[in-house]
Amino acid sequence: QVQLVESGGGLVQTGGSLRLSCAASGRTFSNYAMSWFRQAPGKERKFVATIDSGGAMTIYSESVRGRFTISRDNVKNTVYLRMASLKPEDTASYYCAATPSFGNTAISRHDYWGQGTQVTVSS
Repeated sequence: QVQLVESGGGLVQTGGSLRLSCAASGRTFSNYAMSWFRQAPGKERKFVATIDSGGAMTIYSESVRGRFTISRDNVKNTVYLRMASLKPEDTASYYCAATPSFGNTAISRHDYWGQGTQVTVSS
């Protein structure tokens, strides 16, 4: 079992930045690839970014590539999502999730989820 707790969300103006954190506990954090997803009101949850267990490889969705950066610290058992040049369409609840297999971005392949943190970007 892996417990995940997100933090760092909030209200920010267009063009601003935020850094989300996801603290993990339970099973060995470094065994899992970690991902971020987001869900806007009334819409389906969508993949944002993922990082392999060692932190060397990353994949981003087209909508955030070049603006968001995923990273992890396996000593602190934490994964981060640095978000820059934020747009109103980035407004959503952001969830971190753990998967045993890097590269598969499907929701169904992620075994553990956090409760989410809200990001609101004002225009």
